[in-house]
Amino acid sequence: MHMHKPDSGDESGHEPEEIDASAGYEQRDVRVTGIVVFLTALAIFVAVGGALCYGIGMIINAQMAKDDGPTTKWQKDRTVDVRGLGNLANSPALQNKIAQLTQQFPTPRLQTDDGNQEIADLHAKEDLLLTNYSWADKSQGSPRRVRIPIDRAIELLAQRGLPVAANADQAPLMTGDMRPVVAPPLTNGFARTGYEHDLAIAEAVETKRAEPVK
Repeated sequence: MHMHKPDSGDESGHEPEEIDASAGYEQRDVRVTGIVVFLTALAIFVAVGGALCYGIGMIINAQMAKDDGPTTKWQKDRTVDVRGLGNLANSPALQNKIAQLTQQFPTPRLQTDDGNQEIADLHAKEDLLLTNYSWADKSQGSPRRVRIPIDRAIELLAQRGLPVAANADQAPLMTGDMRPVVAPPLTNGFARTGYEHDLAIAEAVETKRAEPVK
């Protein structure tokens, strides 16, 4: 009968190495050979990659130089120092021309001041319509509509009152329900922008400076 004999060592006949685990950690030194081989291979790879990239760049630059043609005296120095020119003089005619071209440019147009001046112009237009009389309908037919100042409109509404709707039949309230109470708003919902407040302050300062000193 064939009997299997427990392995007491490797095939070469050496006994297995006994490991002392009493210390609780590895006591053998790491093998430096693997680290040296890896670092050497990495250095070779980086050197070969750098040389390859440098060669490809030289080939590309040579081809671009060939396509551009020979260098002339006009291409030697392409930098221009504009500091000696100083600030350009302000030309109202040029600004008016630019404004005309801007207005003729098709929409959508880019905003040059973040929309602050446009909002201020819109509010100024609304103020003109709200504080002055103007035609709302210039047609020759009848009746012709006219805008009136908002203060005058408020006075007329206070005198004449608003039309009152007929009382509609309301269903009885359910348990726990309450009739809604509509409170008037604290403001009219309109507020000037910070840019407009700054313009108003600047105009007030200029007006105060223009007043004669008593």
